[in-house]
Amino acid sequence: MPLDPLSETLSALADPTRRAILQRLSQGEATVNELAEPFEMSLPAVSKHLKVLERAKLISRGRHAQWRPCRLEPEALKGVDLWLADYRRLFEARLDRLEDYLATLQTGKGKQDD
Repeated sequence: MPLDPLSETLSALADPTRRAILQRLSQGEATVNELAEPFEMSLPAVSKHLKVLERAKLISRGRHAQWRPCRLEPEALKGVDLWLADYRRLFEARLDRLEDYLATLQTGKGKQDD
């Protein structure tokens, strides 16, 4: 059963190797060999990670003669950002209330010391 786009993206991001690959691609295009360098795994294993990222539309592969550079496709991360936006607002509101409460405590403490 195919996953919805957000689930596909989150599933791809769940693996630390794939997140490291995306981090590297944020610096620019790279070949499979360049992406495989920091990992102690075979090229076929790295290729499997790349296929997952490609299926999630987080990366694309070009074709320049025999060179097939991989590139980051940040557009796919917008769905995750939109999903997280509601939670971000929730936590920011909670932090604002905490800040107000702490300010109230500080004001109350200052009055007690007088």
